[in-house]
Amino acid sequence: MNRAANIMKKQFLFLAVVLMLLLSGCGGTNSFNPPADVVVTAKPSRIELSWKAVPAIIGYNVYRSTVTGGVATKKVIASGLTVTTFMDSSATPGVTYYYQVTAYNSTGDSTPSPEVSVMIKTTPAGVTLMGGASRGGELIQSYSVSTIAGSGKAGTTDANGAVAAFNYPIGVTTDGTNLFVADTFNNTIRKIIIATGAVTTVAGAATSGTADGTGTAARFYYPYGITTDGKNLYVSDYGNHMIRRIDIASGVVDTLAGAATSGSSNGTGAAASFKNPRGITTDGTNVFVADSGNRTIRKIVIATKVVTTLAGSAASGTVDAVGTAASFNNPEGLTTDGSDLYLTDSANHNIRRINLLTAAVTTLAGSTIAGSVDGIGTAAGFNTPGGITTDGTNLYVADSKNNTIRKVVIASGVVAKVAGSGSAGRADGAGTEATFSQTMGITTDGANLFVSDYNYSLIREIY
Repeated sequence: MNRAANIMKKQFLFLAVVLMLLLSGCGGTNSFNPPADVVVTAKPSRIELSWKAVPAIIGYNVYRSTVTGGVATKKVIASGLTVTTFMDSSATPGVTYYYQVTAYNSTGDSTPSPEVSVMIKTTPAGVTLMGGASRGGELIQSYSVSTIAGSGKAGTTDANGAVAAFNYPIGVTTDGTNLFVADTFNNTIRKIIIATGAVTTVAGAATSGTADGTGTAARFYYPYGITTDGKNLYVSDYGNHMIRRIDIASGVVDTLAGAATSGSSNGTGAAASFKNPRGITTDGTNVFVADSGNRTIRKIVIATKVVTTLAGSAASGTVDAVGTAASFNNPEGLTTDGSDLYLTDSANHNIRRINLLTAAVTTLAGSTIAGSVDGIGTAAGFNTPGGITTDGTNLYVADSKNNTIRKVVIASGVVAKVAGSGSAGRADGAGTEATFSQTMGITTDGANLFVSDYNYSLIREIY
């Protein structure tokens, strides 16, 4: 009997010790569950993590390393988090990172979550950026869509991500690190740091005007298109009928060409005139302008400010021909691969090409009837296409009234929808599951696409 009692006593003591270990933790690790379902996503220039909440804990810690292994091999990059998301904006593109997450309370950390890994896409070697487009490497895309900045309501707030606000933005361009946005109805030029989503105002103020100056002392009147050569921004100042230039480093704004009066004159600097210019791009030597109100494509030599008419007769039409014998109907977006200029001829619902050596104009894709048909060349259909960019192999078109992004293979003219369901909305998602509401501007950093979503005043990213 005493022997049985001793056995029961030992069993009780053993269970008590086990229970104490479970309650107090063993070796600094608590018994409550680690964060589950950790999801890691590589977006342009940053990595985002999310996980399921753990009940009755104080917070979370995030561990990171460039080699696989347990938390002992990793550095804590975030501690004391009270939310179940984390954005790692310090990650370097092209490097694989390994993450684990722990929960903690007053007695210590939980066991770590299973390890997850991811790598941010990098711009391929040999790719160069110019004019908000890339050359030397075809984009490799899953066409996932998310929102990098904007609240979804018109406003003028400088802040991060969804706290920032734009007012019906149109043009967008990139130097690979930042996005620059023609925030049209705010009469300003905004900058977004791609890695963090931080939005600031580069130049202009809410009050419209024509003043050159530095930063917010300068004035614009409905800035529309924007492009960059890496040193300067070039802006089509729609309401002022001028082309403006902004030194990125200093914020100094001057007028490259045009005066505040509409016209169609060729000339030098202020002696030239435009009428409601829209799309704009550069090859580093020249700036090309979709002079929409004049239905022409103009060229400005940056060094001399000399303006000439490259193509277009000024009469509305769809004629393919050389130079001023050709005709357009509201040319909108522009991009170049260095050999040819590509434009969205918005009211003709098609994509045109201009050879930069001969000024010969041809129709690459689309008919003159609005539609949303994928196909080859003129068998495809667009509906008021807006912005356009290129990776040197393909064109990417903001098909404005179709609320989609279309891809055009330059060599074959094959057109396909790659993002957007066609229904108006602001849903993030995979490819054609996502929604837009009037896509306008589009640009690429050589690895990703960025789009201005006009009706919701958002800047979206496609990766």
